[in-house]
Amino acid sequence: MGWSQGQAAKKLNISIPAFSKIETGLTEINIKRLHQIAELFKVSTVDILSKQDEHPMLMDAEKINGLKARISEKEGEIIKLQKRIIELFEELEKR
Repeated sequence: MGWSQGQAAKKLNISIPAFSKIETGLTEINIKRLHQIAELFKVSTVDILSKQDEHPMLMDAEKINGLKARISEKEGEIIKLQKRIIELFEELEKR
């Protein structure tokens, strides 16, 4: 439909992160939500379910777990950098 995630999420009355999790398969949805999505995108629920495995945006669990591990690693790096910034700031204040 050419909508952004934000636009689609707004039409479904959900948050962008919630829509993203649905879109990437990270969250399970109930039949009511599936029907709502089908109506919004003007397709049948059967079309959504039958084409789910073919959708290029859906990731398998192994890939998702790999990405989660990378995110966790990057978060650790960010925390170390934040600590170093604080240390440098404190050193600067002592001068």
